[in-house]
Parts: sequence; structure tokens; C-alpha cells
Amino acid sequence: MQRRDALALIAGSVAWPLAARAQQKAIPVIGFLGNGTPSVTPWIAAFRRGLHERGYVEGTNVAIEYRWAEARYDRLPALAADLVNRKVDVIVAAGTPGIQAAKSATSTIPIVLIGPGDELLAAGFIASLARPGGNLTGVSIMSAELDPKRLDLLSELLPHAKTIAFIENPTRANAGSMTENVQKAARAKGMQLVVVKAGTETEIDAAFGSLAELHAGALLVGSDPFFNMRREQLVMLASRHAIPAMYQWREFAETGGLVSYGSSLTDTYQQVGASVGRILAGAKPADLPIEQPTKFELVINVKTAKTLGLTVPQSLLARADEVIE
Repeated sequence: MQRRDALALIAGSVAWPLAARAQQKAIPVIGFLGNGTPSVTPWIAAFRRGLHERGYVEGTNVAIEYRWAEARYDRLPALAADLVNRKVDVIVAAGTPGIQAAKSATSTIPIVLIGPGDELLAAGFIASLARPGGNLTGVSIMSAELDPKRLDLLSELLPHAKTIAFIENPTRANAGSMTENVQKAARAKGMQLVVVKAGTETEIDAAFGSLAELHAGALLVGSDPFFNMRREQLVMLASRHAIPAMYQWREFAETGGLVSYGSSLTDTYQQVGASVGRILAGAKPADLPIEQPTKFELVINVKTAKTLGLTVPQSLLARADEVIE
């Protein structure tokens, strides 16, 4: 063997393990597609805890690419396509518009969703909660399904309120069916439901301005990611107009809202993180059922009740998961 050939052979034998080690160092990438803004920090922290349960730590052995639509649902398809083009290993999609965008962008990359199970079934995104099929799995948040229950709690808190306002986001795909369910529940209780619509910040202001003319004795805020992002505005306006209001998430009550009832978003995001960890470890999304919420929280802000001149029934206080003094 000539000296030049020997040197080439040695160089090749050194280069190959170096290249192999470089490939081994590549870490999986999660694409996170959010309807809102990066302000959802506590929930992202919970998502990371779920990943950590499965042995994955952001920046150590997994990377996360975040994409935020900032309540502009029309941006979601381009953001989803960008994640697919970057060849992420799994996509986390929050909310029905985000799930639809992710599913339209890829049929092969696993998608772990956070969304209302009834909407997912109605839209044909999943075959069933037990066997979603295709490249989808995740956690159902049971949002709009609980609106009739929220109406019950609101009527228990305000038994003399005969007219309840329901604020909905008309840009949501199933806004009509959501409102129909609440109207049905209101009729069963002998209550009148008046519907106000708001799909922008300005329209929220206008909706609250119409409540006095509608003689609304209380307000039920519909389940929608947009309203969640505008919770400070909603709580502030409810206080300004002295209208008792029921919300979906505990974060509203913590912000100063009167009462909230719904599943725990913190627990949900932690469940999603664990599901992503299972997929990164080799599980197939089609084999993982859509998980249901494990915790529902009734949170009552007694301080806000006193400001409104309300006395919260002891029956409600006894059932509350948290009472904010």
C-alpha cells in the first residue's frame, strides 16, 4: 500500500466516527403552535414539567420551536407550514384552529393536540377519543361542553337573575352550536339568554356597553382562546359595569373575576408534555388515546363578590376548590 493511500485510509477511519458522533448529538425538535402569545408562561412551564417526567429537558436533549398566532387565526396555516418545512419531530397544536392548521400541513408528523373533544369529533379530526387514528393524539380540555354547567352555577349564585348575557366569539367555527347548547340549558331553567358577540378587542368593549340595555343580571363568558387572551380586559369591564360574570378558567378568578369553572390548564399542559415525551420515545400517536381532564376547578373570588354586593351561598363555598378572599 502506498503511503498516500494509507494516510487516506487513516483519515477516513477518523472522520467516520466523528461524523457518526455529530449525528448522535442531534436532538429532537418539538414545534409548538399556539393560538395566543408567549404570555402563557405558566402553562409552558407545566408543559416542560411533563416533558421532564419523560426524561426530556429543553436545551439539553430536546429543542422547542415556538410559533404564536397572537389571536390571528389566519396566520396559523403559514406558521404550521413553517414548522413542517423545518422537519420538526412532533407538533403541539393548541385550540381547534391550530389543530386544523397543523393537520392540513402534515399527515405524517405526529401532532399532540390541546382542544375540545366534541369539536374534534364533529370536525372529523379524530375517529374517536379512544382511538383517534392517523397522526393525532393529545388531551381534550372539555371547554364548551361545560357551558351549561357554568350556567347552573351562575344561576345558583344569582337565583333572582332571570336574564343572562352570553358573550361568544363569532369567528369561532362552532360558535352557533355552542350558543344553541347554552340557550337550551337556559330555557330548561326558565331563564332568558341574550347573546352578545365579540371577535375583537373593540367589540368586547361594545358588548359590555350593551348589557345595561339588555337588562342582563349576569354574564357567562363563552369558551374561546381569544377570550382567554383578553381575560384582563374582560375582568376589568365586568368590574366597571358591575356585572357578575362566570368564566372558564381559574386564571380569570385569580385576575379578579367573580367565579370560574373548568378543567385545569396547568394539568392539561403537563399531560401534553408527557404525551410528547412518549412519542419522542417511540410511541405512535394513533396508539395513544385522547386523554380526558382529570381535574375540574370551581374558584370563587369572595373579594369581588363583596365589591358587587353579593353574598355567595354557603352551598357554593363548600364545593369550591379555592376561595379567594
